[in-house]
Order: sequence, then structure tokens, then C-alpha cells
Amino acid sequence: MIPVVGFEGQSVLVLGLGRSGLAAALALREGGADVICWDDGEAARSRAVEAGFVVEDPLRGDVMARLACVVTSPGIAHLYPAPHRVLAAAYAAGVPVDNDVGLFFRSLGQGDWALHDTPPRVVAVTGSNGKSTTSALIAHILEEAGVPVQLAGNIGRGVLDIEPPVDGEVVVLELSSYQTDLARALTPDIAVFTNLSPDHLNRHGGMGGYFAAKRRLFAEGGPERAVIGVDEPEGAYLAGQLAEGAADNRVIRVRAGKVGDAPGWELSTRKGWLSEMRKGRQVASIDLRDVPGLPGAHNHQNAACAYGVCRALGLAPRVIEAAFGTFEGLPHRSQRVAEIGGVAFVNDSKATNVDAAAKALGAFKRIRWICGGLEKEGGLDGLWEAAGTVVKAYVIGREAEAFAMKLGDLQSEVCGDMATAVARAAAEAEPGETVLLAPAAASFDQYDSFETRGADFIAQVDKLR
Repeated sequence: MIPVVGFEGQSVLVLGLGRSGLAAALALREGGADVICWDDGEAARSRAVEAGFVVEDPLRGDVMARLACVVTSPGIAHLYPAPHRVLAAAYAAGVPVDNDVGLFFRSLGQGDWALHDTPPRVVAVTGSNGKSTTSALIAHILEEAGVPVQLAGNIGRGVLDIEPPVDGEVVVLELSSYQTDLARALTPDIAVFTNLSPDHLNRHGGMGGYFAAKRRLFAEGGPERAVIGVDEPEGAYLAGQLAEGAADNRVIRVRAGKVGDAPGWELSTRKGWLSEMRKGRQVASIDLRDVPGLPGAHNHQNAACAYGVCRALGLAPRVIEAAFGTFEGLPHRSQRVAEIGGVAFVNDSKATNVDAAAKALGAFKRIRWICGGLEKEGGLDGLWEAAGTVVKAYVIGREAEAFAMKLGDLQSEVCGDMATAVARAAAEAEPGETVLLAPAAASFDQYDSFETRGADFIAQVDKLR
């Protein structure tokens, strides 16, 4: 655990008592704060009481007047579409609002930090798609290279729940826009921006607010090195904002589909090859085409971002290449579940938006596509270029008929539920084809998470064995 500093003897409210909220409460208490907990759910409040915390409604009595800070969980709206009532009251009372990520960066580096021969470093990864795979891949490469590493944030453990880093250790954090938007301190040593596509627009008041939330990771603390996907205008803009010039090697640009010839440090992925360019000359290349844990162009981009981080940390290309080969991928992200009768079954339940689904579709040649769910803003227009690999779509979700109608000329069948979709796709699939779950929609109309949806897909596939 990372004890939170700066609030000794002061009252701090923790709002939202899920995984990150309880970890924040424990870390605050460890650092000497007087912790008050609140959650709108009675069950969560009961868990806090069982953990020995005081639970008080912050809008009653003099609670708000006593607070030095409110620490809110990332899932609680702090601005758009409207601030949670407790946060609105904190703003009105002039009480600072932070989250666990801000507390982490505020508190890291205390105690015996100065005694380390090699100070620990923090790598923070954000972007619309690929954050989890990129973060896990960085951690995997470092582990394979013998570098002590911890993985936390939006993946694995809460940021304050990790152990104090040891000498030379690297902490890898996956950070969502919800986490970067509010954190009062953001000071990673290396920051990564994978890409940007429309997502969470209601929460951020539009695309500009969404990008601004992610940009804070680079603008607030000024990382020593930035690895930035520059295929979208926002990424190119961000790289230009950070670099002092075209040859500034503090910015590592990542491109897909073309090899750059700029004088700086660039990484490109093209036709399954990753190339490292310095001063317009290739210095290393890796063949990613047969790496089982990294299928498709989108995973090649993730590999390039992870490669850039590990090169910036001093690892040799051959060490990184060897680690690529032993990476098994993450559950629910291009996860190869089975091969039955020559048909592959792939679980990409994490493809909850159109851009992620399009990249998943681009990774395979002939696809029986299971899609549908709670559709997000922006419609399905971004899918059509990638949908040429789809033999047939099998649509799930409460609004499956409406979703299927938006697929246009694409052959589709309304299945409604996962069991029907998997059974129908498996019955019609031919050897060499792939049954792919890449919903292009959120899961909350039928499941409580994309993980639960992916687990259902796996369970239905298991019935076919």
C-alpha cells in the first residue's frame, strides 16, 4: 500500500466505495487522515463500516465544513452530464476534489525513496483503445527482462493498493479518461497515448472534453518521455505540443501503415512488421505476423507503443522481441478461446465501441460476427470499411432488431442472446473461418460488465466441445 501523505489529522471524505474507493480510504487512514466514507449504495456503506470506517452523509450536519478534501471514485460524474450532488456541494464550499490517481502521484516517492540507487519509475498509459493490452505487454516485457514491475490502475490492482516500489522497479499504470480528468497530480516518467476515437462523450461533454481529459496526463506534469500514436489529428497535435522540434527524441511517434522519414524517433507498423526509425534510418525491425498473443493491426500498434516504452527504459530490441513471443494476451481482448473443427472462436468482448470493433474485424479474414448490445453515440458508420471480412453477423442485445437494421446490406440474423448467437454461428461456420465476439456496443443491456459478457461467450463455446 502507498500511504497518502499531506492529510495527517485532517478529515477527508471518500465518495464511492468500490475497489479504488476502499483502497483510497485504507491508504488515507494509513497516512494518518481522519477518513469519512460515503456511497449512495447501502451495501457499499456496510462494507466500509465492516472495515472500521466512519460512514456519514456529507450533506448533513457540518460534515462538508470539516473536510480538507473529497476523494471521488472515477465512475462518479464530477462535471458532465452533471456533477454528483456531493461534488457540487464540495465545489460550492470550496473543498478540493481529487481521486486516487492524484493521491498516488502526490504520495509516491516518500520515505526511503532517496536511498534507492536507481529510483523507481512510473509509466502511465492512456488512449481510447489498446490501453490494457499495451500496459500488460509493457509489464510482461519487463518481467521477462528481469526488471521488477507492478501493474495497476484501470487494470489489476488499484493505484494505492500496490507495494512501495523497490530499487529500479517500474510501475505501469493504465489510466482511463475518468481517472486523468480529475487527478490533481499527474507526473509519470513516461506517458503513452495510444489513439483516440469517440467514447464516453456524454461524460466529457463531447469529443473536445474527452481529448482534453487524456491530454492532462501529458500537460500537467511534463513526462520525461512520451510515446504517442499520431495517426489521428489529436495525437499529431499532442506530439507537436510536446516536442521542441522534429528531432526531439523525448517524443516517440507511433504510426500505422507507413514508415516515417522524420529526423526524430519514430515507430511504424506496416504489413505485420514493426520498424524503429532514428534520424530517418531504420535501426531495428520485428516481424509480428506470427505472434499469437498479438493478432491484427491494432495489436501491432499496441506492440509498437509497448516497444517504445521499453526502448526508452533501456531494453534492447532482441529482448523485447523475445518477450513478444511469450505474451499470451488478455482475457476478452482478441482472446483465442478455442478451435473446433477448423473454426476459431475469438472473444473480444472489450470491443465496446465502433473503433475497437473495426480493428478486431480487421484482424481476421472470414468472420462470423457476434455483435450488438447497448449502442454508443456516433452510430456504426466507422465499421463499414472493416466489415468486408464479415460473412454474416449474429446480433445480440435487447435492441437486437434495431441494431441489425443498421447493418445495412450485411447479411445478419437477430439472435437476441449469446447462447443462440454462438450456436447459430458455429452451425454455419466453415473450416478456416472465425467466430468473433466484437460487440461494438456496451454490455449493460444484458450484462453487468464486458467481462461477464465475454465469460458467457466462452461458456457457450465450451458447450460445443
